[in-house]
Amino acid sequence: MEAATHGPHRQRTFAQRRQERKDRLEALPKPKLRGWQHAFVAPCALAVGIVQICLASTVPLKIACAVFMASAVILFGHSATYHLGKWSQPVHRVLRRIDHSNIFILIAGTYTPLTIALLSTSHATLCLSIVWGGAIAGVLLSNFWPSAPRWIYVPLYVMLGWVAVWFIPEMLHSGGAAVIWLIFLGGVAYTIGAMSYGFRWPNPWPRYWGFHEFFHLGTVAGYVLHAIAVFFAIL
Repeated sequence: MEAATHGPHRQRTFAQRRQERKDRLEALPKPKLRGWQHAFVAPCALAVGIVQICLASTVPLKIACAVFMASAVILFGHSATYHLGKWSQPVHRVLRRIDHSNIFILIAGTYTPLTIALLSTSHATLCLSIVWGGAIAGVLLSNFWPSAPRWIYVPLYVMLGWVAVWFIPEMLHSGGAAVIWLIFLGGVAYTIGAMSYGFRWPNPWPRYWGFHEFFHLGTVAGYVLHAIAVFFAIL
């Protein structure tokens, strides 16, 4: 009987420790650098998108680049507004839901020009159906279950981001090794950032730079690498 009660007791203790750590981190003041990375990148993403639209050779590809640009500008612009501002609790909750939704939109938006440029029509349709379907599911999750634990929606970010693995041979044939490496390294950057967010670690300088800033750094690095990949793909 003692052994039977020992396991659940340990599980409760672990859950309590995890909750206590979460509460301690959330009680800390917001790091002073939070939001500034995305505030800098938002106008850069607009400029990059305009150049890509001008360079794209076909109307569908121009539209795809516009989708990528819009998804990036919306994510970085909204994130900067959300994290740099001081909001009431009701407004904060709404902005947080939009912030989480935008991550799914950027993932799908990034896939859009890459698949249009590098895949056959049938495979591009399949890939975009998967990623945009997943993005819509993620947006619904963010808005109708905003309190969902991170172990649910962080893996969804990661899995959606790695759909390209199934299309690597065709992308390699169409775009070359450089495009594949850029897509891969961008995915790694996004994944590391997502893991930092999911585990709330590392948190080295809570007053200035914490785990959330590493998450933002991962999104910036991933976006830059994928934007370069789009340039290679459309030229």
